Amino acid sequence: MSAMNSKLPVFETGHVWLVGAGPGDPGLLTLHAVNGLEQADVIVYDALVNEDCLSFAAPGAVLEYAGKRGGKPSPQQRDISLRLVELAKSGKRVLRLKGGDPFVFGRGGEEALTLVEHQVPFRIIPGITAGIGGLAYAGIPVTHRETNQSVTFLTGHDATGLVPDSMDWNSIAKGSSVIVMYMAMKHIGLIASRLMAAGRSRDEPIAFVCNATTGHQKVLETTLERAEVDVQQSGLRPPAIVVVGQVVRLRAALDWLGAVEGRVLTQDPLGTRREKDAG
Repeated sequence: MSAMNSKLPVFETGHVWLVGAGPGDPGLLTLHAVNGLEQADVIVYDALVNEDCLSFAAPGAVLEYAGKRGGKPSPQQRDISLRLVELAKSGKRVLRLKGGDPFVFGRGGEEALTLVEHQVPFRIIPGITAGIGGLAYAGIPVTHRETNQSVTFLTGHDATGLVPDSMDWNSIAKGSSVIVMYMAMKHIGLIASRLMAAGRSRDEPIAFVCNATTGHQKVLETTLERAEVDVQQSGLRPPAIVVVGQVVRLRAALDWLGAVEGRVLTQDPLGTRREKDAG
C-alpha cells in the first residue's frame, strides 16, 4: 500500500469522508476507503459495518458507534448528521463508515446535505452494495443474458418501518424480471402476496442471503409462495438481501463458495443449452 498511498488523497482536517464499507468482507473495501481509515481522527460507523473493517483505523483513532437497527433504541438520523458537523467543525478528520454504499438505501445523501447546509467540505467514497456484492458471494448474478435485461432495487420498508404504500407493485412485478430487496425479510409475507397478486408465479424462485460476504453467511432458496413459512422455519434473521427471479436458479452452477466446501455445481441449471440445441 505504501507506493499506492502516495497517489491517494490526503484527508484534510475539518473534512468529512462518507465511505462505503461494502457488504461485510473487509477485502471488499476500496483503496480509497482504507486510505481514509488510516488517516481519520474519528470514525463514526453503522451497525451493518463488519467490525473487522475497523482494523484499518489509525492507532489512536476514536471509534463512535452510530448504528440504527429496526425495533431497537437507535440514534436519530438528524443527530448523527449534526454530530458529523460538530466533529468536523472542531478540526477533526471525520470518516463516516456506512455498510454497503452510502447512496444506496444508506442515507448518505441526507448526511451529505446536512454537511452542505453547514458548509463542511466532504468526499463521497462509494462502496460495493449488498444487492450486488452480497448476491455475488451467494453465486447469484443480478443480471444474466438468458434471464433478464432489467433489475429493480427496492427497500422493503419506509421510514415508519412498514412496507411502503407508495410502491407500485403492479408495475414492479410486470416491469422487472429480477427484483432485489433491502430490509424486506420482516415483511416478506406481505411483499410476496403483493407480487403474486400482480402476476408473479407462485413457483418463482426467491433467495435470502443473510450476513452476506461474512463468515456467517447463510442462504435460503425457496419460492414466492413458500417464502414466509420457510423463512420462519429456517430461523434466519436480518441483515439480509432478498432476490426474486430466475437468476436464483443460477446458484446451482455459480455457488463458488459452496464449491470450495465440496458442492458439485450444475453445468446448465437453466437448460439453455438444451433449448438452443433443440432449436
